[in-house]
Amino acid sequence: MENQIIEKVKLGKNVMIYNFVNIYGCEIGDNTKVGSYVEIRENVKIGKNCKIQAFAFLPQGVILEDEVFIGPHACFVNDKMPRATVNGRLKEIGEDWKPLTTIVKKGASIGANATILGGITIGENSIVGAGSVVTKDVPPNVIVAGNPAKIIRRLK
Repeated sequence: MENQIIEKVKLGKNVMIYNFVNIYGCEIGDNTKVGSYVEIRENVKIGKNCKIQAFAFLPQGVILEDEVFIGPHACFVNDKMPRATVNGRLKEIGEDWKPLTTIVKKGASIGANATILGGITIGENSIVGAGSVVTKDVPPNVIVAGNPAKIIRRLK
């Protein structure tokens, strides 16, 4: 089994995609590296010079600005009330729900195994500690950690 790049993927220059990656309907900027076993869904936008480590999951509605780091096993959520069905039939984008938009600003880093809930903005140059659960916006230039993630330090 190799990469599965499905139609409507827009790749920038010098993008590196490692083995067993599923990406479709997304945009990936110049010089970005995508590690093995990553899934990137449609309408995701990834900026230039980003690093996305193995096993990360980026569903619809995620926007990564330039120079963002996503650690291994990081998981983004795009629905605050997830359900498989509505009135006995499978939920569909556009008909039954709209994915929440989550933005990771320039230079921010998301640690390994962090979970980022939908509709959140991670501020420029901020760091989300490994294993954290981010439930609200993170201001620029801070380190957050814990469950729920709280500011533990301001960066200069």
